[in-house]
Amino acid sequence: MPRKTINISVPDLTGKRAVVTGGSDGIGLGIATRLAAAGADVVLPVRNRAKGEAAIAAINERVAHATVSLRDLDLSSLASVAAIGDELNREGAPIHLLINNAGVMTPPERQATVDGFELQFGTNHLGHFALVARLLPLLRAGNARVTSQVSVAANQGAINWNDLNWEKSYDGMRAYSQSKISFGLFGLELDRRSRAGGWGITSNLSHPGIAPTSLLAARPELGRGEAANGRSFIGALSRRGILFGTADSAGLPALLAATSVDAHSFYGPRGLGNMGGAPAEQKLYSRLRSTDDAARIWQVSQQLANVKFPS
Repeated sequence: MPRKTINISVPDLTGKRAVVTGGSDGIGLGIATRLAAAGADVVLPVRNRAKGEAAIAAINERVAHATVSLRDLDLSSLASVAAIGDELNREGAPIHLLINNAGVMTPPERQATVDGFELQFGTNHLGHFALVARLLPLLRAGNARVTSQVSVAANQGAINWNDLNWEKSYDGMRAYSQSKISFGLFGLELDRRSRAGGWGITSNLSHPGIAPTSLLAARPELGRGEAANGRSFIGALSRRGILFGTADSAGLPALLAATSVDAHSFYGPRGLGNMGGAPAEQKLYSRLRSTDDAARIWQVSQQLANVKFPS
């Protein structure tokens, strides 16, 4: 039996500039398509230009007169983050929406970024942390909404404060959870500091639930030659509309969090176990509630990423 389509309304975004990381496929491509359909000028920072061009072609096929452009970005490289920051700041166009959606998940063996950080912590958290810092003048100029995509994995595990880069021992899922907890704490701390400092930015979180996306697919570049355990099971149930979401429905919490004027702190699917279903505001995960941890990861991340936010 075909599953019921889930949808939300998106306001008119004509004249707004939206930046979506991880927008070349999967959840991010769906988000970018909806933003373009609402009239936004969509910027896709991509690591793979060929995938980016294919994404633009897919958006143009679905959205007449879409305004979409590519920029180069490798979130696992702080030099690349600095370069796109310089490029967009030179252009000078205010950013009204930033959806931090890109991520990597569970390399079987520990991998490091070009800057020496554990790959998931360096990409999912530090890369986005540095990106927001580099784009801050444009975000402030646009009174931006920043929506950061976390994961159900942020509801388990902890930050390994004594070994943030997992050099003493490595567990792929625990390291993934750490990256998403850190990222979530950052997104909430960004909102607190913006309100305290009058930056004009609002920041919130979303999570996609569980869906058969490219995050779970075979990723040879991560040392994962086959799809992650359970992906075929997730895909089979997803196709039947049972328990799990789809790539399209999984993007709706971020879309709601980014575009609704009433959106507050945390959004995800409201179905059983918050794994699928329509998007809704949700109770904040316990790992994301400590303001002390948020302030701590903020300060540590400034040092590691070599960026500085206003005091």
